[in-house]
Amino acid sequence: MGSRRRLLLFLLLIELIYVVKGNVVFKVQHKFGGRGKGVEALRTVKDHDFGRHGRMLAAVDFQLGGNGNPTDTALYYTKIAIGSPPNDYYVQVDTGSDILWVNCKNCDRCPTKSSLNIPLNQYDITASSTGKKITCDQEFCNTVFTGPNSDCKVGMACEYAVTYGDGSKTEGYFVSDYIRLDQVSGNLQTTTMNGSISFGCSAKQSGDLDSSSQAADGIIGFGQSNTSVLSQLALSKKVKKVFSHCLDGRIGGGIFAIGELEQPKVNSTPLVENEAHYNVLMKAVDVDSQSLDLPTDLFGFDTDRDTIIDSGTTLAYLPSRLYNQIIEKMMAKQPDLKTHLVEDQFKCFWYNGNVDDGFPVVTFHFQGELLLPVYPHDYLFEVHDNEYCISWQSGKMQSQDGKDLTLLGDIVLSNKIVLYDLENQTIGWTEHNCSSNIKVKDEVSGNVYSDM
Repeated sequence: MGSRRRLLLFLLLIELIYVVKGNVVFKVQHKFGGRGKGVEALRTVKDHDFGRHGRMLAAVDFQLGGNGNPTDTALYYTKIAIGSPPNDYYVQVDTGSDILWVNCKNCDRCPTKSSLNIPLNQYDITASSTGKKITCDQEFCNTVFTGPNSDCKVGMACEYAVTYGDGSKTEGYFVSDYIRLDQVSGNLQTTTMNGSISFGCSAKQSGDLDSSSQAADGIIGFGQSNTSVLSQLALSKKVKKVFSHCLDGRIGGGIFAIGELEQPKVNSTPLVENEAHYNVLMKAVDVDSQSLDLPTDLFGFDTDRDTIIDSGTTLAYLPSRLYNQIIEKMMAKQPDLKTHLVEDQFKCFWYNGNVDDGFPVVTFHFQGELLLPVYPHDYLFEVHDNEYCISWQSGKMQSQDGKDLTLLGDIVLSNKIVLYDLENQTIGWTEHNCSSNIKVKDEVSGNVYSDM
């Protein structure tokens, strides 16, 4: 494929591209088409992060009881097809939540337009010959709510009502229908694979959920719960519980793949057991190869230095003691620079040179000798010509018990292929050009296919 055509395909909002018998590869697009520029872009991602995690970490109240963490819209989205006949839906891609949900026909206060320049669609169960409502006595409903509901009566819908930390609320019910994926049958020939999944049908929204600023048709969650699309497809032997993403921090978009990644190879670290999110153990941090002094309780989880890896968050949030050391070491490279505040919250400065030459690489070390280097062009946002703002954030994310969280979002994950292997409970990454291709393996034949 020529470079011009590849670029055009990449910039378009493309639906699911290839599925390789257990390997699904589809394109994602970023709201800004890249990092974005200007104070508005920086303020938007900060507001997004706070709204999202104010919700993610809040108490969740379901009508039928139980626990769940649907989150605010992420900044990366893709297109999927659901129903018979299939209809297209643009959904936010989020590793921090566990279910797929879409807006439903006649939804009260669901968004009708989006600033993402995508058409919005509402799922109509009556228009799909394969769509069915899920009742409260079915296994999926018991899975969502961690047990049977004593008030359940035969035929009663499996309903939910989630109230988020910022006061927003979504209410609806669960349904099942086919999700349709294109499966490679050889030499880039494709056939259709149908997979029956259960997902949320949002019937009513309140608060900021109906805002058009980041509106999409719903969210597809890739969390570890049995309710995720990944887990459901794995249970039906359609795929393995393995996925990866490559988020392009330069021109926007990237790749999101379900299944075994053949190339590039990645090094991995174990996931912390029994955590709701993708937590790993951080061992050390260095700036320009100089190790920082990290107290054992620094990361907010007693002696365990848990760090959350989350593609649904844009910035990176650090405990204040770690943040202060990184900023001190970083600015020591440019002692004559004066910082100023933008929007009363972002530390910024004017700089005329190449930031990669003038500022240090920050490297996070994880269990298993896995390194995560973050370059100046990753952690510095250019909001105006030659005006840069620092995207490291200090002590702004907390757990429900008030401890500072270490949460690493897109700024550290961009331009890397990140592999989540839930079969082996590991996560890993390596640097990669996300506008190029990756190779996935056909688990039946053993053949290796490129995603482009």
